[in-house]
Amino acid sequence: MISLSDSQKIGMGLTGFGVFFLFFGMILFFDKALLAIGNILFVAGLAFVIGLERTFRFFFQRHKVKATGFFLGGIFVVLIGWPIVGVVLEIYGFFLLFRGFFPVVVGFIRRIPVLGSILNLPFISAYVDKVGESNSMV
Repeated sequence: MISLSDSQKIGMGLTGFGVFFLFFGMILFFDKALLAIGNILFVAGLAFVIGLERTFRFFFQRHKVKATGFFLGGIFVVLIGWPIVGVVLEIYGFFLLFRGFFPVVVGFIRRIPVLGSILNLPFISAYVDKVGESNSMV
């Protein structure tokens, strides 16, 4: 079992609420207020979980400048009131930022009994295999 400090527990809660508000904001036809709250909670939670210094080092690495620009630019666009454009930018930036983690996530999901069998279906496995292959470093 992993032991978490109190600030990491708070960060997990903030990140969870951020993801909830983002999802709920998209379900309610891209509600600007919910998306803005979700973005702020997600980024704040990430900073609490891994720490401020490591958060800045993660986002502002030289090879991740483009991804960070799209992700943070999408957050800014949502905050100024264009939620659909902002979410599209955020999703693109998110995939660029975290593409190094996708092979680990796919490998983990394939070990889960029901989800693993779904990922091994012929028409799904081709796409999952492409996501599972990553040539970039984290």
